[in-house]
Amino acid sequence: MASTIGDLGEFGLIAEVTHGLVMPPEVVVGPGDDCAVFAPRGQVVVTTDAMHEDVHFKKVWSGPHDVGRKAVASAVADVEAMGARPLGLVVALSAPADTPAEWVLEFSRGVRAECEASGAALMGGDTTRSGAISVVVTVFGDLEGRTPVLRSGARPGDVVAYIGRLGMAAAGLAVLGRGFRSPGAVVRSHRVPEPPYGQGIVAQEAGATSMVDCSDGPLADLGHIAKASGVSIDLDSSALDVDEAQKTVAAAIGGGDPLNYILTGGDDHALLATFTSASEVPDGWAVIGRVGESDPEAEASVTVDGKAWSTDAGGWRHF
Repeated sequence: MASTIGDLGEFGLIAEVTHGLVMPPEVVVGPGDDCAVFAPRGQVVVTTDAMHEDVHFKKVWSGPHDVGRKAVASAVADVEAMGARPLGLVVALSAPADTPAEWVLEFSRGVRAECEASGAALMGGDTTRSGAISVVVTVFGDLEGRTPVLRSGARPGDVVAYIGRLGMAAAGLAVLGRGFRSPGAVVRSHRVPEPPYGQGIVAQEAGATSMVDCSDGPLADLGHIAKASGVSIDLDSSALDVDEAQKTVAAAIGGGDPLNYILTGGDDHALLATFTSASEVPDGWAVIGRVGESDPEAEASVTVDGKAWSTDAGGWRHF
């Protein structure tokens, strides 16, 4: 077998990556033509997510299988947040020609594994040469006749709830950034997120009034809901469970408040949603706050225990 993707060649690489793929019935034409063709049952939602080496992942921290899983999970989570069923996705991979072929093949195995976990089919993609590894995943979802859940539907009196993990990936990033590899739970969370697949539809059918993928941290992502809906949101810190591993990391790197990881850390891809009452919140979801009237004079649209969170970090920002 060729040792690098340059030796393997573009079409040889594509043949290796797509070998043996099985398409669901909604996908009429899969990899091999200029376009994939699919036939959804309802309106289609679409999202694109990019991951770049040394920005979203480092090869010294994450193996290729992890990178493949993370690329798919972070993109599919947006489809979940609309209340849609992930249908299929396409992946564009850019990499240096001397990238080991086995790295890319293991990456593709990670992509396939996360596709299977999320229910999305790998329908095609593209490969090209670049100076560093870059992955762009475009996901298509099927609303199947349901109404999309938007960020703009929260109303005063609603409760705020979430499902998934919060702040574990951020604690893992803090650990890895200091050259450590433990606690293992937070490191694994940084390497491979675990979106609560299927729960977007559960929330939509339970009457969620708004919903968002938690990619940048609850303060930032609930801020998007607050702005789009014209409301304020207050979180109850006592309702936020701090994992023992997060406490360990906070104590080990300076004694900071581990709630910082939960409130400002992204990359876990939990789902955050609002519901008209606690009785409508589905099983498995935890109520963590309440929606209020917008206050133009307030220091922040999202507060914790009635006050702006006392840290400069308000969530991940790309620029």
